[in-house]
Amino acid sequence: MVSRRLALVSPTWITAFLDFAPDHHQPGVGFWQAATGSALSAPRGDAEEFATLVPPDGDSYLKVQRRRVGDDRVHLDLHVPDPRAAADAAAVAGAIEIVDRGFVVMSSPGGIVLCFVDHPASRVPAPTAHPDGSSARVVQVAIDVPRASYDAELSFWKVLTGWAEQASSVCADFRFLVPPVGLPVRLLLQRLGEDDGPARAHLDWGTTDRAAETERHLALGARVLAVHPHWTVLVDPLGRSYCLTEQSPLPAG
Repeated sequence: MVSRRLALVSPTWITAFLDFAPDHHQPGVGFWQAATGSALSAPRGDAEEFATLVPPDGDSYLKVQRRRVGDDRVHLDLHVPDPRAAADAAAVAGAIEIVDRGFVVMSSPGGIVLCFVDHPASRVPAPTAHPDGSSARVVQVAIDVPRASYDAELSFWKVLTGWAEQASSVCADFRFLVPPVGLPVRLLLQRLGEDDGPARAHLDWGTTDRAAETERHLALGARVLAVHPHWTVLVDPLGRSYCLTEQSPLPAG
């Protein structure tokens, strides 16, 4: 029974949604479209609130949403054969259902919004190649979790995805969840220094030349917050944080 539940939940694809506060939507989408080298799809949804960052090749895994109210955030779409069955199994693992609209909107125990959807995708886009020979791609969704709820949140995402846990060689507060070959992003669960509060998420890039990629993002209006030995923390022009890392931008496998 447990293995059957996991089979219903384990995603065949993951889409990361950049959700924008209403007044951040237009400039925020413009920045991320330029930074990723994507085209922008036609808007869709009842209020034309959704759009896709369309890569030059492969299937899309980055999308944008204009929120009616609320701050900027990241949420995840998990692609599964049967969203309703997956949601029921996820509830057993600790997810909280918000609404069923044919796609099922839920929250992780720590507060990360996730949706179960059923549309297929399978071709991971190639990294964006730059004239200087370097390349970059969004390769990871980092889930940032306060200390008090970290173990429970890590356990939830392990059960939900069925992915293997991997320790970090650079930080004891990092745990990676590594997907099977053919998925566009992996997950990083990061233990924060703060004791409590909601979990939140940000995107991490893999790049072959972190310094050069940083300069490209600065030219688009980003700002550097901190430079670490293996990653650089930036904010986009609206204040959304993300990281450029030295991970490979190539798809796994």
